[in-house]
Amino acid sequence: MGDGVGTDGTDRAADERLRRWRMVLGGESADGTGCALSGRDAAMDGALSALYGSGKEKGTAVGTDRSAGLGASAPAVARWLGDIRTYFPSSVVQVMQRDAIDRLGLSALLLEPEMLEAVEADVHLVGTLLSLNKAMPETTKETARAVVRKVVADIEKRLATRTRATLTGALDRSARVNRPRHRDIDWDRTIRANLKNYLPEHGTVVPERLIGYGRAAHSVKKEVILCIDQSGSMAASVVYASVFGAVLASMRSLATRLVVFDTAVVDLTDQLDDPVDVLFGTQLGGGTDINRALTYCQSRITRPADTVVVLISDLYEGGIRDGMLKRVAAMKASGVQFVALLALSDEGAPAYDREHAAALAALGAPAFACTPDLFPEVMAAAIEKRPLPIPDKELPSRAISR
Repeated sequence: MGDGVGTDGTDRAADERLRRWRMVLGGESADGTGCALSGRDAAMDGALSALYGSGKEKGTAVGTDRSAGLGASAPAVARWLGDIRTYFPSSVVQVMQRDAIDRLGLSALLLEPEMLEAVEADVHLVGTLLSLNKAMPETTKETARAVVRKVVADIEKRLATRTRATLTGALDRSARVNRPRHRDIDWDRTIRANLKNYLPEHGTVVPERLIGYGRAAHSVKKEVILCIDQSGSMAASVVYASVFGAVLASMRSLATRLVVFDTAVVDLTDQLDDPVDVLFGTQLGGGTDINRALTYCQSRITRPADTVVVLISDLYEGGIRDGMLKRVAAMKASGVQFVALLALSDEGAPAYDREHAAALAALGAPAFACTPDLFPEVMAAAIEKRPLPIPDKELPSRAISR
């Protein structure tokens, strides 16, 4: 009997392996597994075949005659979107939606409200919607804004509290003074800083160094300029930067400016109270003129020593390269803290101009990719004028500088 159980177990394991290979290969009788699918497996296979089946090429429009596909109608696509949400976890659904937009021309159907209501919203979908903004009919815009607002709210909920807490601490520390007036002494920090001077025979601490804060504790302490490349490859970065811009703008001790650019420069600072308005004020795609954008940002700096400029770009400069580098050098020489982020997204470093990254590093402005979770720490370090928490693996060794 023991042998029989073992054999059954072996057979079941072999069947499961065949089933998994069949799901991966998706080749029906020609896949070589000899495994037939039924029920839920068959439905999952159908959803996968509609997207990844034979005959589909990148850029082929929905509805083209082929052996498998989603068909030309919005209802067929909506059913497919419902199916993949039923059979696959959210993270997989988002990947399949991105592939459908890329491989099957699904973006055209996103201009229909009923389609938007069926999709699983994420940062990448928001980027696609923003790229379609100018072509979007009025009947779709309200639905699109609702989708974008949901994603923005989710991001803000995840990141806002930690960002405010991290930067408030950094601002307080950067404002600390060592010769405060008596009423401005921070006794808690002063005592902790002088514990080595404790005199047990007198039961007291000798405050060799006083720590306190200036009187203008609630005034603007730092100015931040977010300068965002809105070329098509930077879509996710634009979404995250807009949310962070709104969070920073809500802090009274920061004066925040948000600038987006391609070959033109647009200042969206007056819309920072609503990141959705900021996003719909962008225009993804087009060329890139970093030098022009930095020229504008430099003209808005009034207190260089108290200013942080964050350039978010893949550094593919279509403008004047030497001009861009001179702008950065001039800002740093005046006391500006300059941060260059190749991306502000969860995916890591995109394709970027390595020569420009190395040139910036030589100026003491290393360029690196930054995740949304790391961004508060990067900003805190810049505010306190500490070395930036750079993930070294993101950069070639010659482009790392602190």
